[in-house]
Amino acid sequence: MPAAAVEHPCDDEPETLLETANRLMEQLPGHRVEIIGGVITVAPPPDGPHVDALTTLMLPFLSAGLHGEASRVLQGIGLWLPSGPEDYVIPDLTIVDSDYNERLIANNSYDPACFRLVLEVTSGNYQNDLRNKVIAYAQAKIPVYVIVDRKHGRVHVLTEPLPGGYDRHEVYAPGQEAPLPASIGAEVTLDVAELLRAGRPKR
Repeated sequence: MPAAAVEHPCDDEPETLLETANRLMEQLPGHRVEIIGGVITVAPPPDGPHVDALTTLMLPFLSAGLHGEASRVLQGIGLWLPSGPEDYVIPDLTIVDSDYNERLIANNSYDPACFRLVLEVTSGNYQNDLRNKVIAYAQAKIPVYVIVDRKHGRVHVLTEPLPGGYDRHEVYAPGQEAPLPASIGAEVTLDVAELLRAGRPKR
């Protein structure tokens, strides 16, 4: 038997989506690879203002005590989706129950039941955040989905998940404050202008 056949006994078996996604992550350091609805998506590493907006976003959550004994404020944690057998996403920012680490499902991704809020700051793939992820997060019954839409200069707060999307969708512009539901564990209001200013790419 040739040595190659011994070393790679599964060459004839096609890669699973999860195996392909993990291979892409190894080949593209810093990129975010996700599977939504059985489709692999790859987002490039975030730019500086994207990360700046995330840090600005964390401050009111931390000030409200949401990174404590009952909940944690985390970046880049995997969320396992019910939309497909290998579906998962990696939101920019989340608020999760503090026992999230006991709810690992697979591929460094956790049970959506422990997520109180997910938040995305849009990049070049903004349509994914505004469309595909709206349905994916609603199907996962994520109670609150916040989108900082840098392209259109808006903050979206979606609540009351349904199978096809969210029943409530509030849109806030600069000069407005975006209140978040108390169900996240504290009363938090986001300053829209401050977030968009932090996330504005320098020209």
